[in-house]
Amino acid sequence: MYSPTTRLLTVLEVLQSKAGVSGPELAEKLEVDVRSVRRYITMLRDMGIPVESEPGRYGTYYLRPGFRLPPLMFNSGEILAIVLGLMAVRHLGLSGALGVESAAAKIERVLPDELRERARAVQGMLTLNLPVSRDASDEMIARFSLAAYQHSQVWIEYQGHRADKTERVVDVYGLVYHTTYWYAIGYCHLRRDLRIFRLDRVQQVRLLETTFEPPEDFNPLAYLLTKIATMPGTWTVEVLLKTSLEEAQRRVSQDTGILEAVEGGVLLRLWAEGLDWAARYLVRLECPLTVIGPPELREELRRLSRSVQEMAEA
Repeated sequence: MYSPTTRLLTVLEVLQSKAGVSGPELAEKLEVDVRSVRRYITMLRDMGIPVESEPGRYGTYYLRPGFRLPPLMFNSGEILAIVLGLMAVRHLGLSGALGVESAAAKIERVLPDELRERARAVQGMLTLNLPVSRDASDEMIARFSLAAYQHSQVWIEYQGHRADKTERVVDVYGLVYHTTYWYAIGYCHLRRDLRIFRLDRVQQVRLLETTFEPPEDFNPLAYLLTKIATMPGTWTVEVLLKTSLEEAQRRVSQDTGILEAVEGGVLLRLWAEGLDWAARYLVRLECPLTVIGPPELREELRRLSRSVQEMAEA
């Protein structure tokens, strides 16, 4: 699951931590062949890093004695960004705790005293109130991300919400984390259409050797939010919001409804399983509006108004 850049940095880290390491050892750690190891060693040498080697089949690579790279230096803003990122990863459960703590410890070791204290202060005093990720393993996220990045098709065994298991080949266009769930969006060859897959329902996943060409300018997040907003419900609600499109977009989340600028305001179209929820939601928008349909929504708003008035009088 390494990228070329990660492999190069891994070689450098190993060389700095050991007196010598053989080509086969590096190949096993990087999950590549020995020829690829020699290529990474050449890249480091081209960058001016003095990597020496002992000849022979079982020779070793090592850094020239006395050579050490200077430690990474971060400014205050960069440290805050890194610490917040690690805290978010830890809180959301997106990576193993050991991985987060190890990364934080390595960063602390190269910081000057002042920045180290700031990093510890943020970690010790800041609390993140974020929705926790549900049942998507690091390995699952990594495989789907790699498939989308490399344009590799995947075979999956998927557990549908109706308890039916299916085997599918999918072209993964991207991943989205939204309201505690991880979603993969892509073309499903079984259904011959775009589909959204919740990663916690994927039972197995395997990268295939076949590749695909993703559509240009495809936005996985926009597609997901549009699909959630247009999910069929019992009632189709249409109201005219008497405000600007910019203000409506600020008040109405993308996954709640569809907004369209029209004469006299903004048309909001949403789907709801119950008109009681729709009425309460529209009131919370605190925006003048006209109900277009259904007519039953007007009565539901009147009932809600009477209920609020009775509460106030009581």
